[in-house]
Amino acid sequence: MDVHVRLDGQRDLSGQIYRQLRTAIHDGLLRPGETLPPTRELARRLAVARNTVSVAYERLVAEGYADSRVGSGTYVRITGLPSRAAVPTTDTTGSGLRPRALWAGLSPWAGPETTGPTKAAHDFRAGLPDARLFPYDAWRPLVSRELRLSAAGAAGYGDPAGHAGLRAALARHIGLSRAVRTSPDDVLVTTGTQQALDLIGRVLLEPGDRVAVEEPGYPPARLPFLAQGATVTGIPVDAEGLLVDAIPPDTRAVYVTPAHQFPLGMPMSLRRRTALLRWARRHGAAVIEDDYDSEFRFGGRPVEPLQSLDRDGHVIYVGSFSKVMLPSLRVGFLVAPASLRTALRTAKYTADWHTAVPTQAALARFVDDGLLARHIRRMRHTYATRHHAITHALTSHFTDLTELLPSTAGLHVTAFTRGNLADPKALADRAGRARAAGVAIYTLAEVSANRSARPGFVFGYGSISAPDIEPGLHRLLRTA
Repeated sequence: MDVHVRLDGQRDLSGQIYRQLRTAIHDGLLRPGETLPPTRELARRLAVARNTVSVAYERLVAEGYADSRVGSGTYVRITGLPSRAAVPTTDTTGSGLRPRALWAGLSPWAGPETTGPTKAAHDFRAGLPDARLFPYDAWRPLVSRELRLSAAGAAGYGDPAGHAGLRAALARHIGLSRAVRTSPDDVLVTTGTQQALDLIGRVLLEPGDRVAVEEPGYPPARLPFLAQGATVTGIPVDAEGLLVDAIPPDTRAVYVTPAHQFPLGMPMSLRRRTALLRWARRHGAAVIEDDYDSEFRFGGRPVEPLQSLDRDGHVIYVGSFSKVMLPSLRVGFLVAPASLRTALRTAKYTADWHTAVPTQAALARFVDDGLLARHIRRMRHTYATRHHAITHALTSHFTDLTELLPSTAGLHVTAFTRGNLADPKALADRAGRARAAGVAIYTLAEVSANRSARPGFVFGYGSISAPDIEPGLHRLLRTA
C-alpha cells in the first residue's frame, strides 16, 4: 500500500520517516499484517538514501511495531497493535464552511430501505423485494461478459442518455407490459428513481416553484425538489387517488404514484387520472408519474398509465428495477417528452455522466433474452401467495385491531389500527417492542411525510415467506 510520508528540511530524515509510520500504525491506517513499502522504493519516492529508510524501519522493528522477513519485506506486527477502529476522527465542527440554509431541514429518509434490522424472524418492511429469489445464476454470466469486454477496451465513457441497447430494450418492455408510448430516444437511464426526480427538478424548476405531492406519500420523493429550493405542498388522497381540485393553481409539477399509491395502496381511478391530465394541460404543468409496483398486480384490471393517456406531452414517466430485481442494482429510467430530451441528457451528464455501462449492457441482455419477464412472472406468483396470506390473516384474525385498506398490487398492504392501538404513542411503543422481538415493521407515520398520519401499520411482504406471515402478525398484534 502507498504510504504518504512528508519530509521537512534535511534534518533527522530517518526520525521523520519513523515517526510518521509509527503514527500510521497507531492510528490503524496501517493494519497488522500489511507490508511497508520496500526501502528502495520509498527512498526513491522521497529522494533520500536507501540507508535513511532502512534506519527508520530498523527502529520500528526494534520497538515492536514491525517484523522484518529476509527476502520478503517489512510487515506491521500482527498482534498487540490497535485495529482500524482506533482511527481518530477529525473534529471539523469549528469549520467556517456551512451548507445553504435549506439543507438544515433535510436529511436522508430513515425509512425501511435504509434502517431497521437486516435479519429479522418476521420481516414486514415495505418496499423490499425478496433478494433470495433473484436469478443470480442467469445474471452473473451477463455481468461477467460485459466486464470482460470492458477489460478488453471495448467500453469507454458512455452516453449520458444510457446504453443504446438498454434504451431500446426498455422501450419495448414498457411498451408491451405497460402500454407506454415511447421510442428509445425518449428513454433516459438513471441511477434509480431518486436521480430521475432530481434531474427532472433541475430541468423544470426554478427556486420557489411549487411541486405538489401526495399526502400521505413517499417521503424521499420530496427531497430532490426541496433541495432545489422548490416549495413542496402535500395534496390529500382519497379512495380514488390524488384530489385534483386541491392542487394550487401555481403548481409547476405534480408527483403521483397512480398504479399503487404509496403508502395507502389504492390505484388512481380513470376519472381522477383524466382530471389530472386536464388540470396539467390547463396550467401548463408537468405530471411526474412514478409507476410504483405496477409489475405486481394480483386482481382487477391493469391501471393504464397516465403517460399512455397523455396527448399533450405533460407526463414524465419514471420507473426503476429496485422492486422487480434488486434495490442495490441502482438502475432506473424516465420517459420524457422530446422537448425535454436535450436538457435532461445534459443534466445527467452534469450529475454523473452516465450510469455504469457494464450493468446497463447486462440488463439489456437480461431484458432481451426474456429473463426479466420470466423473473417477473415467477415473482408475481410468489408475491400473490404472500398477498393472500397477509390479507386473509388480517381480515380473519385481527379485525378487532386493524382495518385493512383494499389493495390488489405491489409489495405491501396498509391497515389502520383500532382499539388500544389507535393511540399513536401506543402504536409506536408496540412497533418498538416488536422490532426488539424480531418483527421488522413500520408504522404508517414512519413511511409518510406527514408524521401525523392516521395510526396504522404498513405491512411489506416482499422479504417474508408466506408461512412466516401469520406467526409474525400474532407476535406483533397479540403480544403486550
